[in-house]
Amino acid sequence: MPICVFDIFADGTTSVPTDTNLTGPGEYRWWHFDLTDEMLEPWAREQLHEIPAGSLIQKQTRPRCDLFNGGLILNLRGINMNAGQAADEMVSVRMFIQSNLLITVRRKKVFAIDTIRQSAVAQNAPTSPAKFIEALVSRLTRRVQEHVESIDAQAEFFEIDLEDKETPMPHELPEIRRSVIRLRRYLDPQRAALSKLAALDIPLIPQDSQLELHEQANSALIAVEELDELRERLVSVQEEHDANVAQRQARHGYVLSVAAALFLPLGFITGLFGVNVGGMPGTGHPWAFAFLCLGMVVLAALMFALLRKLRWI
Repeated sequence: MPICVFDIFADGTTSVPTDTNLTGPGEYRWWHFDLTDEMLEPWAREQLHEIPAGSLIQKQTRPRCDLFNGGLILNLRGINMNAGQAADEMVSVRMFIQSNLLITVRRKKVFAIDTIRQSAVAQNAPTSPAKFIEALVSRLTRRVQEHVESIDAQAEFFEIDLEDKETPMPHELPEIRRSVIRLRRYLDPQRAALSKLAALDIPLIPQDSQLELHEQANSALIAVEELDELRERLVSVQEEHDANVAQRQARHGYVLSVAAALFLPLGFITGLFGVNVGGMPGTGHPWAFAFLCLGMVVLAALMFALLRKLRWI
């Protein structure tokens, strides 16, 4: 059973049909399905040509826009706003559109579709299939832009943090980088699909809708370009954090090396004078230990002066 079916009229009013015909008396009939519905595949095979039917029931999809017998096969993706799920695991909507028919299929809840559904219940639905596409694309693109802006704000925060060289690398940084890569993977083909959609010269997409779709395609292109920039910025942030860690490690190693250079001759002398054999000088002299300590202080000062002269410290 479909999630909802509406006959939508030219003034935006709607009615729920009582028949099972593919089209109805309104401007167009909208069928909305869940992909997990066991009745979807036999219904699609019975009602539609095998090509659009196959596109609606595919398990895995990518954004596409293709003409078919005066109709339109359109797949789009949007930000996943479902509770407890990652936003970059984008949700898909599969569509087949004709002048008097619109079929949408989703696997997970698509909030942009749900908003249009609420408008239909409120007797204020998009007045034509083209207006439906406009409304859907506008909502999907706006939410993509909002999500990209939130990632941009995080990247800016990470960049400001770099002013303090001691700031540790944010633990969210690797996941955000992966998120940008996943979003880029889906949004680039979506940009291409929207550009193709906006360029179509068919009665289904009138000129005023083409202009709006051109704007949405341009917004999708900007989002992809921003993701490319964010990817480079986040790589730069991680590289700078890695460089800061390497510098700290090198500095610590340098201090240890200098300390080792200073104490190496002192350790040799103490080891030499610590041997427990006969014939050690000064064993019977009361000031021998004081002279040994003084000599070691002088030797340490000479070693320090030598390292400074060689510009090792």
